[in-house]
Amino acid sequence: MPHEEPLPFWLVNVPRDQWPSECPEFLKECGEKDRRIIGTPDTEFTRLTWDEVTEFTRINRVDKFHRVPSDLRRYRQYTHRLVKEYGSIMNFIVNERLSWTTVTPKGRPFEFEDDVKILCNDWPYGLDPKIVHLVIWTKFDLEDEPGTDELTPVARKEIEDFVHKTFCTNVKPEHVIWFKNWRSLKSVHAVEHFHVMLYDPDADFIKTITNGDVPMADKVA
Repeated sequence: MPHEEPLPFWLVNVPRDQWPSECPEFLKECGEKDRRIIGTPDTEFTRLTWDEVTEFTRINRVDKFHRVPSDLRRYRQYTHRLVKEYGSIMNFIVNERLSWTTVTPKGRPFEFEDDVKILCNDWPYGLDPKIVHLVIWTKFDLEDEPGTDELTPVARKEIEDFVHKTFCTNVKPEHVIWFKNWRSLKSVHAVEHFHVMLYDPDADFIKTITNGDVPMADKVA
């Protein structure tokens, strides 16, 4: 039998009748990591379990969190369009998702509710479907230790206190984890944020805490 050449990464997970004649513009500047993920069939992708998510967070290996290949492709296409329409992803986040007229905080970290907004992660990672992935956006900085991706002890305690007060009264503490992405992994650099993942939380609680927010991945074709 003739040897079949592997598909170019930009054709994987795309129905044959929708194959573009060349690599789409939104994928031309993909780094090697994204090319490898997008070039993986969805059928070969394994979603992370809660135990795996917990362990990767514990050892600060958040680089192990990946989107489902076809979702990463959609994410790249979507953010490419956002930059053209809004000038930057930051403009879209601040003006459309957060509806903030200013990113100047009223006070100290977590002192005022207006300085924090909890939303769904618009393009969540490939996780067990029972895991809910939220993003906590803040107008104030979450201080890192100089030259590292590690939070200062003060910032870490501030986040832990907020997470415990906000989530652990409705979700078992062992079903709540949080992390702050490494600076090199952030897709939105100019607006401070960290991530919270909850295992099998009550849907009404999520609706209340996010004010009925819906991920953009569920809204766009």
